Amino acid sequence: MATSPIRRDDHWSALMAAAQDGDRHAYERLLREIVPFLRAVARRRLRGEADVEDAVQDALLTIHQIRHSYDPARPIRPWLGAIAERRALDRVRSVARRAGREAALTDLHHETLQGAPTNEGESRLQARDVRAAVAGLPPGQRQAIELLKLREMSLAEASARTGQSVTALKVATHRAILALRRHVIGGERD
Repeated sequence: MATSPIRRDDHWSALMAAAQDGDRHAYERLLREIVPFLRAVARRRLRGEADVEDAVQDALLTIHQIRHSYDPARPIRPWLGAIAERRALDRVRSVARRAGREAALTDLHHETLQGAPTNEGESRLQARDVRAAVAGLPPGQRQAIELLKLREMSLAEASARTGQSVTALKVATHRAILALRRHVIGGERD
């Protein structure tokens, strides 16, 4: 039979009060017992299990850091729930930022010249055409292509080397790829 939320709340409050008084075993027990609750809160906001577990770990760390601020006279579930909710939202924002960066990089990475070579001779001709097209790019675009696509540097490395912002490098790379595509496909240089 499941423990009622009120009894669990009282039990967890008692464990936290004991932990605040220095009872290490009570604290360890509390942390073990609250994990399913924290996980349930995180799952309301997050899809991936790895992100849920990361949010739970973040919540446990926050609880550890601010455990002294819990008032044992108040219910513990809302306090824990608020922490778990905030950490889950932090994770949602982090995932969104990461997805945005990865999408931008993937978009740039997949913007390639059309048409794969069918034999070695054609491949050499295309390579020569691409080298000529790259050489004809404006200096900033040429440098971005050489560093990011040909030398496969990360945006951070290329930014450090050139002194340009990551955004400026992304824009230069995007424009260069468009110009190269037009040059190779249309036989014209932009």
